[in-house]
Amino acid sequence: MSARSKARRRALDVLFEAEQRSVTPLEVMKARREKTDMVIADYTVDIVEGVMAHREQIDEYLSTYSQGWSLERMPAVDRMILRIGSWELLYNEDVPDGVAVSEAVELAKMLSTDESPGFINGLLGRLQQLKPTLLA
Repeated sequence: MSARSKARRRALDVLFEAEQRSVTPLEVMKARREKTDMVIADYTVDIVEGVMAHREQIDEYLSTYSQGWSLERMPAVDRMILRIGSWELLYNEDVPDGVAVSEAVELAKMLSTDESPGFINGLLGRLQQLKPTLLA
């Protein structure tokens, strides 16, 4: 697993834990740094901060283009994977679009239901198609 893949996985863990505990992701990262000897990669911090900064817009896109699924109905892990993938796809110019989508699908294969990779691929693929108009 590449360093960036590990950073994505760790960012997913942080975002998931923050939502489950109703705290900010920054509080989760701070607690992990203080209570463990865990090193949090710079790219993990970039992802978490990026998702936090753009969360309202990302959630609007996900709600608008997910057919038949509200954000609240999605499994929490899928919601976090989609937020990470959307941030990388739409707001991180260092990551090629195809990589952002395929990495999100890989996370879903490892951590979610059998249907999740296809759902995530479809929704992020739709955002990828619409990216020029979404960011215009």
